[in-house]
Amino acid sequence: MEQNLSNEVDIRREKILKLREMGQIPYKAKYERTDTIAEAREKVGQHVKIAGRIIFKRVMGKFGFIQIRDIQAKIQVSVGRNELSEEDYDFYKKMIDIGDFVGVEGEVYLTQTGEVTVRCEKITLLSKTLRPLPEKFHGLTDTETKYRQRYLDLIMNEDTRKVMLTRSKVVSFIRSYLEKNGFIEVETPILQRNVSGASAKPFFTHHNALDVDCNLRIATETWLKQCIAAGFDRVFELGKDFRNEGMDPSHLQEFTQVEWYASYWDFEDNIKFFKELIPQLLKQCLGTTKISYQGQEIEFAGEWPRIDYVAKMQEILGFDFLSENDVDAFKKKVVDQGLFSYSDLEECKTIRTLIDYIYKRKIRANIVSPTILYNYPAVLIPLARRNDKDERIIDVFQVVAGGAELVKAYSELVDPIVQRKTLEDQLQEKAQGDEETMDVDEDFLLAMEHGMPPISGLGFGIDRFIQFIFDLPNIRDTILFPLMK
Repeated sequence: MEQNLSNEVDIRREKILKLREMGQIPYKAKYERTDTIAEAREKVGQHVKIAGRIIFKRVMGKFGFIQIRDIQAKIQVSVGRNELSEEDYDFYKKMIDIGDFVGVEGEVYLTQTGEVTVRCEKITLLSKTLRPLPEKFHGLTDTETKYRQRYLDLIMNEDTRKVMLTRSKVVSFIRSYLEKNGFIEVETPILQRNVSGASAKPFFTHHNALDVDCNLRIATETWLKQCIAAGFDRVFELGKDFRNEGMDPSHLQEFTQVEWYASYWDFEDNIKFFKELIPQLLKQCLGTTKISYQGQEIEFAGEWPRIDYVAKMQEILGFDFLSENDVDAFKKKVVDQGLFSYSDLEECKTIRTLIDYIYKRKIRANIVSPTILYNYPAVLIPLARRNDKDERIIDVFQVVAGGAELVKAYSELVDPIVQRKTLEDQLQEKAQGDEETMDVDEDFLLAMEHGMPPISGLGFGIDRFIQFIFDLPNIRDTILFPLMK
């Protein structure tokens, strides 16, 4: 195989040398198109100038076909001696290969089988390829190659093109939807001095000019809430966050998330806003509000059921877990109930991680249809507003479907005294061995002490949403260029 590839590369190198000897330019500077390939497909009976990469070529004596494509579409081109001179046709047969970029001029017509085709009157070699594309009928199937050479995956695989193009539509729709609803897009720092905004292990780096250690942001939350304090009524940021966690099919260490924050909203307002957004987003980007996920049809139109997180956990555990403050005693009760073994719970170092472990396996895993979970234990999220009736509960909701978390949002904590205490509690959890805790962010607390209005914010992971709606086996299938070892 390697020998065949080497021979093919040598042959193409020789063609490039020959082209130069002929006075030809194998890599043109530009080409004036009249239409994209998609536009040309709608112009039957009209003359067009199009360009793209050859993905198929068949020569039958003095006539043949090629297919050229770009990221959006492909089109058939008929090439024959009736339209080209003998010299031009001979050049096409001998010097132009699959993989080359070409420009094509001619009239668009329909073949007897109804195939949209361009009758080639002139073909121009625009860029010569050294290496051949993967063999057409087997395509590109090796996962390692697909990730490392995503450009080949996009050239050869329709499913990959669909995912990436839809991802672009999703991002565009969300940005437009938020702006139409009065949200202003802002940009906040990626390099930070404090680990804040979420419970996660950060990446660390060093800023040479300032000679300070920094971390890459794990969320935009604290910065966006400072924008609200500054007077922005509604803000959002759509960008990269970084969490130095283990690799698995549903987690990326560098991921894309949109967070938005609205003054004077509570989490019920965000529930309403998100429920209105998702069906429109799916309809616009997929043409339907129903998706197929792991063999199940999931409909996002209509009402979504609600589950009280605390009440459901009380039902499963059989005791008042909100009153537990000793992780070992909590574990013993869980094991005594026969829910898990001690070995299952070994990695749970704190009350927070223990509750989350139980929830994910006993509640989240069993949810199929879009479901709103609300009323969370306060220990889970130090930045969320405590409930007015029971300070052990926070005004939080998540949307879960198919056992996957799609979004998390809450009424924000804007009380600086309570906020300082919750962040100081995080230091105790860090001392217990929990690496996914936040720092006491004095700059954020200072902003809060200057006053913040009531706020509700929401975080929505783009990569996981794309993985979900396309039922992809690995979240790396949702991004163009995943980091490889």
